[in-house]
Amino acid sequence: GGGRGGARAGLSSILPDPHPASALRPSPPSPLKGEGDARPTSAFPSIEELRRRTRLPKAALIRLADADAFRSMGLDRRAALWEVRRLPDDVTLPLFQAADAAELGMETLAPLPEMPLSEQVVADYQTTRLSLKGHPMQFLRGLFSGEGVATCATVREARDGRRLRCAGVVLVRQKPGSAKGVVFMTVADETGVANAVVWPAIMKTFRKEVMGARLVLIEGRVQRSPEGIVHLVAERLVDRTPELGRLSERELKPPLSRADEVAHPQPERQIHIRRHPRNVRILPPSRDFH
Repeated sequence: GGGRGGARAGLSSILPDPHPASALRPSPPSPLKGEGDARPTSAFPSIEELRRRTRLPKAALIRLADADAFRSMGLDRRAALWEVRRLPDDVTLPLFQAADAAELGMETLAPLPEMPLSEQVVADYQTTRLSLKGHPMQFLRGLFSGEGVATCATVREARDGRRLRCAGVVLVRQKPGSAKGVVFMTVADETGVANAVVWPAIMKTFRKEVMGARLVLIEGRVQRSPEGIVHLVAERLVDRTPELGRLSERELKPPLSRADEVAHPQPERQIHIRRHPRNVRILPPSRDFH
């Protein structure tokens, strides 16, 4: 008996433990391939330091700045784009390639004009298709309210048969094969969404507005089903896409001296901007299904 117990004790001291305590402890994570010095030990103090440690190409940094991704550094979209544009090209000078030193000296940065909230929202839509800062229609609400145009929330709460005019950004256009030519549109403003129905006869008359407008004004009657589903049955549509130009910077008038004002008087005129100053779409296209 004693010999068998001693043999068991001897075997336990020779054979390895199938469940060692070290196996229960998580092993430290192994460094990622190619990570090296790119793993930050602290927050990136500048865009230049971010580029130096991550080796991101300049084109990628421009896209990040366009998407307003550098606010954690205290830089809004315009200031970040300014910082990225002043960086050297992706080809590093041989003199600094070995030392991996900073290529930009300390400069006194000129203060940039603050980017208006409306332009921030437009830029968000251009880069990420949405914005957490606001909705384009909230900046145009004063214009449309003066024309008696209702919000999408008013359409959803209106009684059956009420005649309304509603304007919004076009989100979706649908033309199901089983709908016999009927087009369904979903528009949105700062209060939510509203659904519109365009019958084939109206579609034939306003096809250009239905298919091409990014911002559309719909005039029609509210149709409320017993289940509470609300549609605005369109009778007339107006393409108001040019109004989106009001959200971007306006053209600057050339300064005139007093002599110029007398010799060459220039009457006041309203400027309509149909394209964004950077020659890009004010808003991305809608999602259409046919």
